[in-house]
Amino acid sequence: MLAPVIAIAIFIVIFAVATARDIHLGILMFPAACLAGVTLAGMPLRDVIGGFPVGILVLLAGVTYFFGIAHVNGTTDRVVRALLARIGKRPMLLPFVFFALSAAVAAMGSPQGGFVLAPIGMPVARRSGVHSAVMAIAINSGISAGGFAPTSLFGIVSYQISRRAGIGVTPLTLLTVSVVVNLLLVVAALAIFGRGEAGGPDAGVALDNPDASSASGLSSVHVLTLACMAGLVLSVIACALAGLEPDVGVIAFVFGALLTLVAPAIGGPAFQRIDWSTAFAVGGIVTFVGVLQKLGSVDLLGHGAMTIGTPLLAATVVCMIAGLASAFASTTGILAALVPLAVPLAQSGAVPGWALICALGVCASIVDISPFSTTGATLIASAAEGDRPRLRQLLLRWGLSMIVGGPIVLVPLLAMAGWW
Repeated sequence: MLAPVIAIAIFIVIFAVATARDIHLGILMFPAACLAGVTLAGMPLRDVIGGFPVGILVLLAGVTYFFGIAHVNGTTDRVVRALLARIGKRPMLLPFVFFALSAAVAAMGSPQGGFVLAPIGMPVARRSGVHSAVMAIAINSGISAGGFAPTSLFGIVSYQISRRAGIGVTPLTLLTVSVVVNLLLVVAALAIFGRGEAGGPDAGVALDNPDASSASGLSSVHVLTLACMAGLVLSVIACALAGLEPDVGVIAFVFGALLTLVAPAIGGPAFQRIDWSTAFAVGGIVTFVGVLQKLGSVDLLGHGAMTIGTPLLAATVVCMIAGLASAFASTTGILAALVPLAVPLAQSGAVPGWALICALGVCASIVDISPFSTTGATLIASAAEGDRPRLRQLLLRWGLSMIVGGPIVLVPLLAMAGWW
């Protein structure tokens, strides 16, 4: 009984040290997993290393490489600018447009890709009179929604870990729940904050001159890249409809290789955009979680959570813990750590498994608006200097309200939907 508790303590300490010292989580977690596996679980070292999720590594590398090519050759930039050029003088549509844009970019491999919309969206909001908090929430919500696409990080991690545990949640379900919840958050932000800001003396400049953000003509490389993007999505859908298990990473590598053959010069820069850091952070966490599972630590925590009142209350508490941790740490890391810990509760049948996984994922991502997270900090830094102190306070309040309010509202609603 002592070994599982010691392993959990080591796991928590590594998270704390990596956050406090700004050290790559995977670099600490992987050797700690090997040490704990050998000494506490009595596992051969090769078995511990065998728990490293090579499949997830292929997924992350393939997807980020493919969309790295789209970024390097300018296709992503042209798509964004072409969409912005069509906005015209309809400022109240801007939050929804940037929600859609950030969701689309975040769906292209890594949620962090949506950060590129912050330096565009925040100044445009100020010029057009849209409340800066509304725009910040719209961009963060878009990143959260798109991040759960089958081609993006949050969706990949949540679905893969859930599937391994035998929980019946589909990528489409994850994406649908995330999109609906985050879109409702944008509507709520508009209702709470409204426009609220008159903008500066240059208000409307970004909207009155659409030529300033229009896209230039598309080259053959851009057209081929767009075709490959569509091909990636359609291939995943076709495999799912055919009852096959699509390997998004392999498919992405296929299309990436095709684009590299057409334009070899983009291969090197695109390779540098592979998110190895995230891949190894997730790999280290999943490897350690494998040791925890071997020791029975995961079941210990899961059954402990189930003793907190009713199963519905236990699920709510788990989601609150996910939100609180994610507000200060890596959302991807939190998902990789807490999805396995929620498995016993999900497998018990007391709460629908897909509902718990969806709630856990969404609750861990909507709090990224917190000023202490990378997303929130980026949005605040992108705002006008005079707006930053007030925006920081507003986003902190919004983020804290999501930690508590998100699980309280979402878990019962999804649970009822599952029971129906």
